[in-house]
Amino acid sequence: MDDVRRRVPRTDAVLADQRLADAIRRLGRETVKTAVRNAQQRVRAGDLPPDNVVTDVIDALPARPYGLQRVINATGVLLHTNLGRAPLSPAAVDAVVVAAGASNVEYDLDTGERARRGRSALDALAAAVPLAEAVHVVNNGAAAVVLAATALAADREIVVSRGEMVEIGAGFRIPDLLISTGARLREVGTTNRTALRDYAQAVGPDTGFLLKVHPSNFVVSGFTASVGIAELAGLGIPVVADIGSGLLTPHPLLPDEPDAATALRAGAALVTASCDKLLGGPQAGLLLGRADIVERLRTHPLARALRVDKLTLAALEATLRGPATPTATALDVSVESLRARAQALADELAAEGIDARAVSSTATVGGGGAPQVGLESAAVSLPPAYGVLLRQGFPPVVGRVEQGRCLLDLRSVPATEDGELRSAVELVARL
Repeated sequence: MDDVRRRVPRTDAVLADQRLADAIRRLGRETVKTAVRNAQQRVRAGDLPPDNVVTDVIDALPARPYGLQRVINATGVLLHTNLGRAPLSPAAVDAVVVAAGASNVEYDLDTGERARRGRSALDALAAAVPLAEAVHVVNNGAAAVVLAATALAADREIVVSRGEMVEIGAGFRIPDLLISTGARLREVGTTNRTALRDYAQAVGPDTGFLLKVHPSNFVVSGFTASVGIAELAGLGIPVVADIGSGLLTPHPLLPDEPDAATALRAGAALVTASCDKLLGGPQAGLLLGRADIVERLRTHPLARALRVDKLTLAALEATLRGPATPTATALDVSVESLRARAQALADELAAEGIDARAVSSTATVGGGGAPQVGLESAAVSLPPAYGVLLRQGFPPVVGRVEQGRCLLDLRSVPATEDGELRSAVELVARL
């Protein structure tokens, strides 16, 4: 009897098949070889004819050698943490591509000698926040807080209001981060009310700094009181202000959101913030403030472990020097234009027999910023089943289900993606 195992094609013969040449180029030889071995095993098990090995391999291979997929964010959450927060601007994307190869990130092309790492990105950040005497960048916002606590308050006390002992998401809590550095926390006031005298009574020889944390993802209302940076600075102890969302200057739509310029003007010795939120850049932590303090942080041994890579530096500089970011555009877009886009999309879809309607909606900032601010918006409303079907399409479209309908909120969708969004809905409707 013919033993099918004798007819299993050799690995090298399958890999030499021209039909797999493009896959090897895109995915790498090892990835394709793994798929070949899986197909061979199916032949041995009698589940696959030997002549179908190459076809089976092609069908089994992924489209790309990585798991991340581009997603159309139609949730109405501008800075959706699960979707990567701030989308990069085209200028920042171009900068990342340039930096991906050999670049002058730490090299002076004029002198041929080593140069300050990321100097042009740091110069751009300093120019964007002229009130800061010095600036530094680490790998995220939490790292900025950790570096400040380690360099300024290890084995010393950090005075912080009980009302600002926040959890920043995924179970990470500011108190835990601070304690992990070897600093001791001196909690003052109560959850809802803290007065200047509470800080003044806590200050002593062991005080490293006063910490002011913006509770960016919640609001305490009612019988409340807090102390501003200017009042705290009058106590003569350095004030570190963690503003969180990365707003560098005030924004008219977000009057209650703290910004770096205002905090520094009020007397903060150091401001820490995230770059991938309202600034609209890559994931990074910003440190802005007094020259002596920033220098202590920059030269601390921990700073090396928290250093950002060349891709981040390139994207940060392009974000600061380049045109408006997608985040800024989404914040500033007019409601009238959103309504017009929603109506046009709904009309086009309805003409295809799809139950689509243009509706008003409310978008949000997200990313732990402006928790009570609703942004007037417009959306395309579809039957609820579209929520799952669009999410599983290509490219995936992520909307939200509200009152029994799937809403595609256009404030978080660039206008340039409207055509692709319409095609995604039409494709799902044909399934």
